[in-house]
Amino acid sequence: MSQNKTVPTGASVADFLATVEPERKAVEAQELDALFRQTTDFTPQMWGPSIIGYGRYHYRHATGREGDFLATGFSPRKACHSIYIMPGYQDYGAILARLGKHKLGRSCLYVNKLADIDLEVLAELIRTGLKDLNVIWPVQPS
Repeated sequence: MSQNKTVPTGASVADFLATVEPERKAVEAQELDALFRQTTDFTPQMWGPSIIGYGRYHYRHATGREGDFLATGFSPRKACHSIYIMPGYQDYGAILARLGKHKLGRSCLYVNKLADIDLEVLAELIRTGLKDLNVIWPVQPS
């Protein structure tokens, strides 16, 4: 059975944030880190080379596949910020309608710049995602 490719690395979140480019993305990454810390009350941890995760959960599927994954987090990519809300966005239409300009993936929200969204609504989305995830798989601190 295959293992997750995205795993905790033990790398420094602060060191990673210091390497983010361009400058606007670096400033926004610091803002997102502060928002996630305040909203989740979790200490962040690097998952893979570029994802900052807050909290974790252990999953076990009916197929027998199991593992650990970040509960929520983000990756400050050059083109846009990737924001991870588990277990996905299928039930969050009312919140997303108030968020502002974004695109969706399965469990990923893409935002070009933070000025395009309402950060209070993003915090609400993070809290809601963690609450819903915790019903399925208990969320633990990182």
